[in-house]
Amino acid sequence: QVQLVESGGGLVQAGGSLRLSCAASGRTFSSYALAWFRQAPGKEREFVARVSRSGGSTNYGDSVKGRFTISRDNAKNTMFLQMNSLKPEDTAVYYCAADRTIVGGTTANGYAHWGQGTQVTVSS
Repeated sequence: QVQLVESGGGLVQAGGSLRLSCAASGRTFSSYALAWFRQAPGKEREFVARVSRSGGSTNYGDSVKGRFTISRDNAKNTMFLQMNSLKPEDTAVYYCAADRTIVGGTTANGYAHWGQGTQVTVSS
């Protein structure tokens, strides 16, 4: 079982940057595929980015391509999301997710483990 804790959210002006972190417990971190999702008020949870177990493969949602970068450090049991050129429409609660069996998953129901979320607010 893995437990996930997000951090790094906050309030930023449009055009600014934030770096989210997702720290995981346990000694099998590298066996989990990881992803970031986000959910804005009144909207469904949206895929943001995913990274493979080795970190060598990544995918991004269309709305964040070219602006966000996902990465992981298996030695430190941590995943990151570097968010640049932030827009007001990026405002949401950001969640990290993990799963031991999924391959290339971009849908929320494919991930068994979730963090509690961190709020990102982008002002115009």
